[in-house]
Amino acid sequence: MTSVASPTPYDLSVVVACYREEGHLRDSVAQLAATLAATGLACELVFVEDCSGDGTAAIVAELVREAPHRRAVYHDHNVGRGGTVAEGFALAQGRIVGFLDIDLEVHCRHLPTALAAIADGADGATAFREYDVRWRPAALLRTVLSRGYRWLFRRLFDVPFRDPEAGFKFFVRDRILPVVAETRDRGWFWDSEILVLAHRAGLRIAEVPVRFERRADKASTVRVVRDVWRYLVAIRAFRRRLRPGPTR
Repeated sequence: MTSVASPTPYDLSVVVACYREEGHLRDSVAQLAATLAATGLACELVFVEDCSGDGTAAIVAELVREAPHRRAVYHDHNVGRGGTVAEGFALAQGRIVGFLDIDLEVHCRHLPTALAAIADGADGATAFREYDVRWRPAALLRTVLSRGYRWLFRRLFDVPFRDPEAGFKFFVRDRILPVVAETRDRGWFWDSEILVLAHRAGLRIAEVPVRFERRADKASTVRVVRDVWRYLVAIRAFRRRLRPGPTR
């Protein structure tokens, strides 16, 4: 990559955490690239491929070769959602850094709204998903569980966020990196952990309303019983960790 004088050669770094994304990755990245180009900002994509076991790694390599300002890291073992995104944040060089789930169930067209919130003075922006509920049993179950988690989260943690687990978060890089260094969860609870820690650190995070559109062509990597149990374990550990320390 060509070196530049500025300590932040990009306006925006988007981390693309990849795990079993082969069915939609090319199309999603094409849509993301078009959205980024329309912003007029200097942008980079940082792919972190988390040992998918399918054709995702080969597609990532192809996408990186296709265009400049794209980089990739390939894991030789599965790290997990939180560890993967945190690694991407550490590697990013943009003044603003963030990630969105590359299945685009929260579409990249909402990105300019998140960036506008940061331009208006927020330290970060996170999605608040409005669901298009379809009467398919699996989709309905996940919607109910998500809303139940929001209810539990708001009662356990004194923070204003209504949708902590949304996979669509962007921050001013210099302000979020010290917070990222405090995170410990390597799995899906990382999305909630980063918001609580950011709030306690005094960062102002805006919530951006978005439409959540479930993909019928994508096999979910979520396993309900396993993941609910992991969330409960992570919540208990995080609350115990927060208890001794004062709120800053």
